[in-house]
Amino acid sequence: QVQLVESGGGLVQPGGSLRLSCAASGIFFTFARMGWYRQAPGKERELVAAATNGGRADYADAVKGRFTISRDSAKNTVYLQMNSLKPEDTAVYYCNALSVGQNYWGQGTQVTVSS
Repeated sequence: QVQLVESGGGLVQPGGSLRLSCAASGIFFTFARMGWYRQAPGKERELVAAATNGGRADYADAVKGRFTISRDSAKNTVYLQMNSLKPEDTAVYYCNALSVGQNYWGQGTQVTVSS
């Protein structure tokens, strides 16, 4: 049974930082492409960042230079460090795992950027 458990969301002021974590179980983490997506109210879910174990990372243009994705294979955990947060970053953030051709999703964690 695959489980992706996110944590680290919350309310932060503009310019602040948050770190999201996603602990994965039930997948071959080493070979999975791990990513973060987000969905704002009234909008479609969109890719924020994704990383393979080989070190390749892809970012949405809107977050380049502000967000960093990283993986810890010893803990089967992927992180999203978010700096210089803006109100438009407000969304539910979802952890994603692409493993053996299957997509898996976490339950989502709310990130709200507001003064």
